[in-house]
Amino acid sequence: MTPLPPPRRVRAFVVRWTAFLVGLWVVAVLGMKWFENALVFRPAPATDWADPGEPPPDDVWLALDDGTPVHGWYFPHESATGAVLLSHGNGGNLSHRGRLARELGRQLGKAVLSYDYPGYGKSGGSPTEAGCYAAGEAGFRWLVQKGFPARNVLLVGESLGGGVAVELATRHDHAALVLAFTFTSLPEAAKHHKPWVPCVTLMSNRFDSRAKIGACTRPVFIAHGTEDRIVPFEQGEALYAAAHAPKAFFRMDGVGHGFGQPAEFFTRLKAFLAANE
Repeated sequence: MTPLPPPRRVRAFVVRWTAFLVGLWVVAVLGMKWFENALVFRPAPATDWADPGEPPPDDVWLALDDGTPVHGWYFPHESATGAVLLSHGNGGNLSHRGRLARELGRQLGKAVLSYDYPGYGKSGGSPTEAGCYAAGEAGFRWLVQKGFPARNVLLVGESLGGGVAVELATRHDHAALVLAFTFTSLPEAAKHHKPWVPCVTLMSNRFDSRAKIGACTRPVFIAHGTEDRIVPFEQGEALYAAAHAPKAFFRMDGVGHGFGQPAEFFTRLKAFLAANE
């Protein structure tokens, strides 16, 4: 067999390797799509449980419309007329935010309900975007039935939980919306980590807070750390730009992802809430 001339050999080599690499990319992208929920939601089971401190919170069970049992913790506050609904991020379970829930109640003088999403902690089912919204809806409904007027419920969301809080804020009257380390949308946050994947068009889970936050008519307080390596600081700024006034943005210099805010976070938040009652 006559050897191919050098230019043709090079061309054939390039074509073969290009086809191989494109095929490899397609397989990787389809694999990520197949395992999307497992990549997005990182629940910790009930065996991975953190101590919330004393006194212990009240266990609360919320039933979703499809019958899925969802577990929550209620931290009562003596003579409180308002409450906080705390929606946590995509990892762990509600027990890992127990001390945060207690601190929110102490600092703000409010009762606090934190809850897990389906598939997290002691909750049944499997996590999905719709399931997270349904769990938040059940938590909000529980607080209203407990006797807190909707206008007295403060919606607080951390990271992915910010997407849940924004969704609730578009559905219900509420006291204010508080977001920390929250992305503009889940595909945009994923694109930051995997720019080679067409996340914006491929992902089913959206949590598109930037598209929704303009429909929130109550005060909005957003905090974001400049050293956040999970959700870029610029996404917090973009959410703030898309929100309606009254609003405030707290830049947390040197703070990474997660609820490790400086004491000034609560000082700023309390001042903002007092000015917008």
